[in-house]
Amino acid sequence: MKFYKAPIAPNPLRVEIFMREKGIYDNFEHIDVELAQETKTDEHLSRNHLGQVPVLELDDGRFLSESRAICTYIEGLYPEPNLMGNDFEERAFIEMTDRQIEHGILYPIYHWIRHIHPGLAKLEKPQVEDWGHVNEGRAKRAIGTFDIILANREYCAGDRFTIADITLYCGLNFARIVRYKAWEEFENIGKWHKKMLERGTFK
Repeated sequence: MKFYKAPIAPNPLRVEIFMREKGIYDNFEHIDVELAQETKTDEHLSRNHLGQVPVLELDDGRFLSESRAICTYIEGLYPEPNLMGNDFEERAFIEMTDRQIEHGILYPIYHWIRHIHPGLAKLEKPQVEDWGHVNEGRAKRAIGTFDIILANREYCAGDRFTIADITLYCGLNFARIVRYKAWEEFENIGKWHKKMLERGTFK
């Protein structure tokens, strides 16, 4: 199978870390796609009509996009180690947490960076600086809330490592582009982040 990605994008990174945690990263052919131009070509639009990455090309020629959908597919192929829930109840709570992080932290950081960083102007046309700062505020408030949650949890979704931890890491990591390091500002985020870096897959 072929995995289409872009080096700085947080959503492909979610899948890459997911693969590494499963120990199957090298089972896929990894292909970098340039975000500003190459994702808008007819060739890539035939893979994903939205012109985005990541995309997983299956062996039967079908294309699967959306990072969480790709992770669900990979989890089905390689069930262990389990990262998305062992039964319907655990899956529901892990997905809830993952979605809260995705919509509350990852996406606001995404819009914050893409709308204020001059180096990303070629990706976001037009850049709307005010919208970027609105999302900066939203992201930081959500991070502060999650710092409180992590005071009573070892990991994002409970007492074990899951896809939710991958999503939070990728969001916070993307904010380094504007030199924002939430793990230096929030104590519990800092403890959690240190624990993530102890996992070889995050280095």
